[in-house]
Amino acid sequence: MMNNKQLADTFTLIADLCEIKGEVIYVTLAYRKASESLIALGREASEYWKEGALREIPGVGKAIAEKIDELLSTGKLEFLENLKKEVHPDLAAWMKVPSLGPKKIAMISKTLNITALADLEAAAKDGKLRSLPGMGAKSETAILEGIASLARRSGRIPLGHAYPLAYEIIATLKKVKGVVDAQPAGSLRRMRSTVGDLDILVAAKDSSAVMDAFTTLPRVSRVLGKGETKSSIEFSDGVRAQVWVHSPEKFGTALQYATGSKDHNVALRQLALEKGLSLSEHSLTKINPAKGSGQAAKDEIFCATEEEVYKILGLQWVPPELREGRDEVALAKTNSLPKLIEVKDIKSDLQTHSTFSDGKLTMLEMARAAAKRGMQVIAFTDHSVSLGVTGGLSIEKHKKQAVEIKKIQKQLGDEILVLHASEVEIKADGTLDYPDEFLASLDLVVASLHTSLRQPRDKVTQRLLNAIRNPHVDIIGHPTGRLIPDREGADLDMDAILNAAAETGVALEINAHPSRLDLDDMYVRRAKELGILISINTDSHSEEDFDNLFYGVAVARRAGLTKNDVINTWSTDKLLKWLKNRK
Repeated sequence: MMNNKQLADTFTLIADLCEIKGEVIYVTLAYRKASESLIALGREASEYWKEGALREIPGVGKAIAEKIDELLSTGKLEFLENLKKEVHPDLAAWMKVPSLGPKKIAMISKTLNITALADLEAAAKDGKLRSLPGMGAKSETAILEGIASLARRSGRIPLGHAYPLAYEIIATLKKVKGVVDAQPAGSLRRMRSTVGDLDILVAAKDSSAVMDAFTTLPRVSRVLGKGETKSSIEFSDGVRAQVWVHSPEKFGTALQYATGSKDHNVALRQLALEKGLSLSEHSLTKINPAKGSGQAAKDEIFCATEEEVYKILGLQWVPPELREGRDEVALAKTNSLPKLIEVKDIKSDLQTHSTFSDGKLTMLEMARAAAKRGMQVIAFTDHSVSLGVTGGLSIEKHKKQAVEIKKIQKQLGDEILVLHASEVEIKADGTLDYPDEFLASLDLVVASLHTSLRQPRDKVTQRLLNAIRNPHVDIIGHPTGRLIPDREGADLDMDAILNAAAETGVALEINAHPSRLDLDDMYVRRAKELGILISINTDSHSEEDFDNLFYGVAVARRAGLTKNDVINTWSTDKLLKWLKNRK
């Protein structure tokens, strides 16, 4: 039976082929949204299917549910097979090439009678593209550069898939008799947006029961190795996981070592040497041990916790998200690490969606779900009119929404404050979807890119700059428009974007949805240096989406943000005052 990744890949393929065929944008966006939802889903879609609850999956309506049903029942989809007869499936690989849009793909393929990506590369190298309609030497070079960028991409696992799977494994292992602790390690524990294999460390005296439980987990397709201290498995979707078992008294050094990063560990080992110690995954050892019987045990220092490791080295404990070999060790030496933002600090969600556009729940239901999670403010940013696949709102429909918000606010009372807002499309020509007069009437405006992301750098950058400089725009939503792992973000001049945001005071969003995590922590760190405010939002379309908040907070933590850097931590009065001053 197909798993979530296989289903998501199928809908991505359908979306790609539909775009190349020239299908209306609303149709392709619907398939892409379904793919995103499936990748981010906390459990297998087949479980929803067995429960007759496919339409409870965000982004899955009647038509998509019927297609999932057919795929899970038969392993095939007649619609896709027919689509492949119209558009060669190999052309879908071309869609991943930056700067190459669906219209150009269709034109090049038809004109040169080629479908393989290798043939496209060969044609570009032979100078056969520059003479085609709408092309030129620059376009040809851009395509070659884009193909080269594909080769640089890895098969890493999106955090939104890796994290829940790892903790599902950990929950099972913690139930094994004799297990003292179990933790993720590597890039997963550092909460990078994508990870390699899943690395899990277990503290236990006896490893045999742990290895038995690990190698017999559900959905394991292959046991790649089973030993006394390490075992490796591969799941049915291709994800690989390793588990290491260490004795509890050595767990601290083992976890610190396995968490990394390499650069962080190098800095710690150097610091240990300066103190006459050697640091390994097993222990801290005195470099010049005292001689004589009975000294060996004294010369090796075991650490049951990471805190002990850092304390012995004279350091403040470093949160895993910061361990990237930047300035964290220097700051830890002087006890100067920032107090990183936490999920509990977030008091408002300023990008959510309801049934007024493409959300699954009514505004009242969404507001109560947010309040249940401790939110004091929720902004409904239902999509603007040009994004038709999402049921984008006309101005008239917005007026009806405003009336509805007043009604539900009376029902909610002081439980949570509801803001009338919009996620406004930054159109391909650089204009916003609504006139300024209407934008001024909204409580909050989020401006976002969803379409035409493959425009030339200067053009797509200018679109975003136009939105940043619009006095009615408060937040730039998921600035690059990337979708992990299938779609790179727009080729933006980020220096220009960040400088404009610093000048205008607009906030930049960290979109917490695990398929976005946009802005990336690298740019969030630079934004903090420039004094740019950050907004962390879930982009929720259903109640379960609110639980993605911690992914967005993780991005902020990797960038070294404190709660003072994020507008969602502000009191209601402070937030409203900021919004009022921006009008």
